[in-house]
Amino acid sequence: MPRPPERPVRSVRPPRRPRWAMRAVTTLSVVVLASAGIGHAVMSSLDAGIARVDAFKDMKNRPRAGHGTNVLLVGTDGRDRITERDRRAYRLGGAPCHCTDTMMIVHISENRDRATVVSLPRDSYAEVPAHTDPVSGQQHGPHPIRLNAAYAEGGPQLTVRTVENMTHVKIDHYLEVDFASFMKTVDVLGGVTVCTTTPLQDSYTGLDLAAGTHTLMGGQALQYVRARHIDGASDLGRMKRQQQFLAELIDKATSSGVLLNPMRFRDVTRAVLGSVRADEGFGTDELLDLGRAMRNFSPSSSEFTTVPIGQLNYPAKGIGSTLKWDETRAAQLFSALRDDRPLTADRPEHGTAPATPVEVDPRQVRVLVANGTGTAGLAKRVDEALAATGFATTHQPVDAPAHAPHTVISYDPRWDRSARSLAAALPGAELRPLPGQGPLLKVVVGADFKDVRKVRYDDPQQPQQNVVRGNEVVCSGS
Repeated sequence: MPRPPERPVRSVRPPRRPRWAMRAVTTLSVVVLASAGIGHAVMSSLDAGIARVDAFKDMKNRPRAGHGTNVLLVGTDGRDRITERDRRAYRLGGAPCHCTDTMMIVHISENRDRATVVSLPRDSYAEVPAHTDPVSGQQHGPHPIRLNAAYAEGGPQLTVRTVENMTHVKIDHYLEVDFASFMKTVDVLGGVTVCTTTPLQDSYTGLDLAAGTHTLMGGQALQYVRARHIDGASDLGRMKRQQQFLAELIDKATSSGVLLNPMRFRDVTRAVLGSVRADEGFGTDELLDLGRAMRNFSPSSSEFTTVPIGQLNYPAKGIGSTLKWDETRAAQLFSALRDDRPLTADRPEHGTAPATPVEVDPRQVRVLVANGTGTAGLAKRVDEALAATGFATTHQPVDAPAHAPHTVISYDPRWDRSARSLAAALPGAELRPLPGQGPLLKVVVGADFKDVRKVRYDDPQQPQQNVVRGNEVVCSGS
């Protein structure tokens, strides 16, 4: 008999592990799945347990399909699925709303080697297309709304149609996650690590984190991603924290062995799928395909951004203040998604050390560098390196009056945040408060000096201007 034609094979970037090792691990996983009795039957039962929604019913005149896969990830309220005790503990009081709390387009590249996450601000100015109210059957013509109101007016279908009309990106799958699903996922992963250079406090959600690194379990993680009253950035600042959390979540899932451990993969999958809604086409095969792809993921395999905003307080009649997209830059962003192009294509390769986030714009930090070693020209090199990463150096380095075994930053305590930002660029430097010194910070380069580390300041008022890789926002060493 003639051999059946072979199926085409996708070209995939070589994984970091040797091919024989990946084959061995995959084979072992299959054997364990089979021997444990949680193979296809269990995966099929998980598939059957997903609540389904026809998010693409009767949709016409849709955008052309691009390359890769686009998932519209929608976060909804769902507080009615959470216990009364947890609602009190995590400030989830009040009646649940039929609304969206978060909206993102997650693009998985055709080669399954990259994920691009684009946050869509819920207060974005949008024009919804003509539609029929799913409850009353009443006809509505096109009209302006805030983007998150599309779900309240017409559910997942109108949400998908509105997003496609705004982005001209064809949505392949729809996934709706509520508060309960989010908390369970974080808990089953054993918590997710986050770090912050400043204290984070939000009286509305109850979030209260000191500066530093923290491992958040489900309820506290929900407070973290929901907090909108930490600074003046409101929803834009919150989306930035959501992106950082998602990068950490990917890091935890891919580095902890979850995707290579059949039992843990089953537990995580059950937690995620226990309280989500998805389109009919998102099933077992798609889930396993995504899991296999993520085995070769690392934080640098993901990139995050927010759709560019042209006007922060755009007045819309009958709606109030909205966010108006920058049409030109947004079109460039969504063109890259359709063409399956990485947003960080012009950036250094994945192996490059990420910049350290700081709390004060380096351009606002004045620095004088002094050489406390016998190495000629060292202060000049440090001055130039600090200037290259953004600090306002004097460009007039001097010699210190005495030999310095350690690098020291002296600063007026009134400028302590500036001093911490400078210290991030000089790992191991000692911070020495000196009241009355004024706004100029002084660095004495000591014998223990190694190098200047790049820093990055993300303006909380304009996070949409940044595109970052996951390894640039996860906690160092996590």
